[in-house]
Amino acid sequence: MPTPAVRSSGQLASILFPPLQWWHRVTPETVKADLIAGITGAIVVLPQGVAFAAIAGMPPVYGLYAGMIPAIVAALFGSSWHLVSGPTTAASIVLFSLLSPLAEPGSAAYVQLALTLTFLVGMAQFALGLLRLGVLVNFISHSVVIGFTSGAALLIAANQIHAFFGIPIPQGSDFVHTLWILIRESGQINPFIAAVGGVTLLSGILCRRWLPKVPYMIVAMAAGTLLAWILETLSGPTTGITHVEPLSASLPPWSTPDLSLNTLRALAPGVVAVTLLALTEAISIARAMALRSGQTLDSDQEFIAQGLSNLCGSFFSAYVATGSFNRSGLNFEAGARTPVAAAASGVILIGLVTLVAPLAQLLPHAAMAGVLFLVAWGLIDRHHIHKTLHASRAESVILLATFLATLFVNLELAILLGVMLSLGIHLARTSHPRIVFRVPDPDHPRRRFTSAALRGEHCPRIQVARVDGSLFFAAIGPVQKQLDSHTSPDSHLILVASGINFIDLSGAEFLSQEASKRRLAGGSLSLVRLKENPRTLLEKGGFLQEIGREQLFASKHEAIQAIFARMDPAGCALCSHQLFKECDTIRNEKPLRPAQLVAMPAPPLAA
Repeated sequence: MPTPAVRSSGQLASILFPPLQWWHRVTPETVKADLIAGITGAIVVLPQGVAFAAIAGMPPVYGLYAGMIPAIVAALFGSSWHLVSGPTTAASIVLFSLLSPLAEPGSAAYVQLALTLTFLVGMAQFALGLLRLGVLVNFISHSVVIGFTSGAALLIAANQIHAFFGIPIPQGSDFVHTLWILIRESGQINPFIAAVGGVTLLSGILCRRWLPKVPYMIVAMAAGTLLAWILETLSGPTTGITHVEPLSASLPPWSTPDLSLNTLRALAPGVVAVTLLALTEAISIARAMALRSGQTLDSDQEFIAQGLSNLCGSFFSAYVATGSFNRSGLNFEAGARTPVAAAASGVILIGLVTLVAPLAQLLPHAAMAGVLFLVAWGLIDRHHIHKTLHASRAESVILLATFLATLFVNLELAILLGVMLSLGIHLARTSHPRIVFRVPDPDHPRRRFTSAALRGEHCPRIQVARVDGSLFFAAIGPVQKQLDSHTSPDSHLILVASGINFIDLSGAEFLSQEASKRRLAGGSLSLVRLKENPRTLLEKGGFLQEIGREQLFASKHEAIQAIFARMDPAGCALCSHQLFKECDTIRNEKPLRPAQLVAMPAPPLAA
């Protein structure tokens, strides 16, 4: 058995060089499967990289660069067996939204800003991983992601309308303005360009429907390119069809971020939004793949891996990369067994680019627009949108607010708005714990407790209430209001605390003050089935002594018996409710005269 020192050094080595955690799974059999999956992934990323670069406002080849070094680094330093990193739709559209107001898309200044933003995002991701803050992605709810991606999908489609129909639209036009120009200039649609875009779109739809195992993007681009060649051959340059600029058949060139004060000041507001989005996308996909493969995922290690992939990528002309759902799913379906597959796809892509880069100039812009329409349609999660709108009003508000903010405000604020709404609604829910008042059912043989509201009656001297929720600073006011409206200070209140998972100092102070208030008025506060964590806080803070240790009970029955044992029965002599079993004993005793009852003060608790 290894000594603690050896075990500690082994864990440190695994953190510094994560492949040690999965390298034992690599065999000749897995290498063969991983290489096949890597080749498939490299072929698929060719059209995707060019398309995503167009969304991001980057020269087409930069989308391919983003699928090279980042994919290799993320695979080697991450914990997921199947996650593939590279350019994605969401990251590309956010990049365009952030940088287009600062520089002309596609220009050298724009590319410099994109690479600098990538470096800053990588630094933020790496720092969050070192600080073990992987839990942060849990604050971005699924409804925020759905609303954001749906809004981004419409923006992607709107940004490609000019290329799909051949209608000139001013750079930077918003969603509504773009649609208005399309309607106003519908008579100016170029039929040749629209035909190329339409055939690309239709062939992609048919391929996805009838040939799901064939890369539909490649088929769609091939169909659009073929039609464009036929039309140009028959009609010449009068078609007005334009093509993608030639790609450089070379390795990713060395690049350096611009860390000047002015650049940092301009990019700082967007770093948080891009970081949160990229990490959420990567971790969500990694978790989905982990569930399918049965592996255990380390979110903090994935943060580190994503950070390193963007840090390294920024020096090799790659813009922001994150986990890709399409390529990760394809990687899994293609039979990948270890991260070697994702790393191999990046290496193979480097070789493919040198072979096929000259062919990119044959690709029409209309065909690219048709493929991006397909991408946009695939981003809209219609199934979950339908479920959300029908299942939860609060989640529907989050989804719709994020969606509308994405369309009509800007992407980074849309994400932050969605996060703030999610936290606000969660806080509103948890700050109003459900308090259910319970009474014994006299008609039941064992007098089981039922809802006091359903019975329509309650004991004026003893109330039993179950608290479903945590007692923290925001919940104190609503809880106090409910107790004051249903109980009197001189009554004996039994709080069933089995539903209280957490109590903070404000909650502890509230319980202590409530106990003191009721004790002075002649009543009491009892706690039933208090959990270990809340009890520990009450114990350490001295609140348990103020409440009274004798007021803690394991069951409602014990608490009720203790209260009846200390309570003067005279106050119950003329009660007509008779809800508790203990009331039967009082009923058989000789009742006091009304004059005596009037003169009798509120019964104090026995010492």
